[in-house]
Amino acid sequence: MRILFLTDNFPPETNAPATRTYENCLKWINMGHQVIVITCFPNFPKGKVFEGYTNKLYQKENIDGITVIRVWSYISENIGFIKRIIDYISYALTSFLFGLFITTDLIIATSPQFFTAISGRMLSLFKRIPWVMEVRDLWPDSIAAVGSMSKSSIPFKILKKIEHHLYLSASKIVVVTDSFKKYIIKEHQIKPEKVGVFKNGVIINNLKKPKLNDVIALKESLGLENKTVISYIGTHGLAHGLKFILESISKISNPDIHFLFIGDGAEKQNLIKHSKTLHSKNFTFHDSVTKSDIPLYLEMSDFSLVNLKKSDEFKNVIPSKIFENIAMYKPILLGVEGESKELIDKYEVGVCFEPENIESFLYALSNIQKLERESFKVNCNKMLTDFDRNNIAENLIKFIIIN
Repeated sequence: MRILFLTDNFPPETNAPATRTYENCLKWINMGHQVIVITCFPNFPKGKVFEGYTNKLYQKENIDGITVIRVWSYISENIGFIKRIIDYISYALTSFLFGLFITTDLIIATSPQFFTAISGRMLSLFKRIPWVMEVRDLWPDSIAAVGSMSKSSIPFKILKKIEHHLYLSASKIVVVTDSFKKYIIKEHQIKPEKVGVFKNGVIINNLKKPKLNDVIALKESLGLENKTVISYIGTHGLAHGLKFILESISKISNPDIHFLFIGDGAEKQNLIKHSKTLHSKNFTFHDSVTKSDIPLYLEMSDFSLVNLKKSDEFKNVIPSKIFENIAMYKPILLGVEGESKELIDKYEVGVCFEPENIESFLYALSNIQKLERESFKVNCNKMLTDFDRNNIAENLIKFIIIN
């Protein structure tokens, strides 16, 4: 089958959408399908085009057998709602225009942001072929959850109508949590058999264990020898609630516990500014690292932090970094309610705390250090078997192509 995949993130970007799309497409190529990806020039998370690329109208390349077409979009730092919307709309327009000239049997468009899904829908109309909507976040509800838009506003109501039409028009809908499926069926009256749940996962072989000497050298270079290190690796955005984490850390009296924040995002500079008012030596900020270096930083860490703001919308979310952390056998300190908490509790691979509750956070931090390591590793292996990305990708494409 010839598949056209629309996504605004793709390697060499290293965020979760880029990784999920790349690993799925690679599996489909190996199964005998032809895959063409239309994406932006790599610029996430800093809004700066990666070295070796130029934000021009069109560029074609091949990545591990995947045909990748990069198209122009308005690129800016991940700061400011209006600029981001312009970015999203510009990609939707150029992906649609160049998509018109590609021969394909099926279109898959991934959301968020769902302007990409609009492009997929319009291409399906012009080409008179089916399209699939992949939902990795519930737009526009997730925008409202971080305070960027009011649910009573006219733009929000317009986006809700567009969302409803997209769900109705798609031949199949792929979601990443059970909660998303329940929401779509209940709120949009979509038939259950039209919606498939294919959660995030990990390819274990892609995360190779670093050499011990490299781990020791890294820890020394960061001045973290003899420290218990808890790492947060990922986007520093409004949704991630890291201001609360910093304020909670400032209550820690033990100087041997250290939090390392690795990454970038719209809120990072605000977080750094706020951190200076807390007068705590129990955390440091670090620049983003390459995808290939993430295993090294995880191996250096004793525990991994995963957190989101306290919101009913985020009870439906399972952050993809959970799976990478488990693949490196790192217990998770989780500040997310709902389906994520259920997952951590089910497999017993970490300790959960109530989002935005300092007492709960400090109690969980104390408990995670008492975790029994042998049984934890067994639990990780069970979870990794259940969430093997190759199996998920194979089942996903079967769901899509079977009527």
